[in-house]
Amino acid sequence: MKWYLVKLVFQVLSGEGVHTPQFDEQVRLITADEVNWAYEKAKVIGWLEQRSFLNHRAESVTWKFIEIAEIHEVENPEDGVLLCSYTVEPGNAQEYIESITIKAEKSLAISLSKEQTSSVSM
Repeated sequence: MKWYLVKLVFQVLSGEGVHTPQFDEQVRLITADEVNWAYEKAKVIGWLEQRSFLNHRAESVTWKFIEIAEIHEVENPEDGVLLCSYTVEPGNAQEYIESITIKAEKSLAISLSKEQTSSVSM
């Protein structure tokens, strides 16, 4: 079995759809014997993840699967391996660094909270 990194893209539609276009890009790991099977497996996941629900304003929210945007074989799935990278060109470097720092702090706090919750429930 081989490992593949796939990017699934969903369109998020709220209410009557009169809002800024919104898309959710999900990066997932998939195991398969070959790239065609990984693609098909990812496509099934995308179709299964489509859903509609009511938000806090009782408006319909729909997640519509669009497509598999990328697929890459992960040749050496080991600790610390580079899976993907993006080059960003922000308008203001300092604002970008500050926003990343805030996101990192929030992410760590959420992860620690989840870890504490799961260790308490065991």
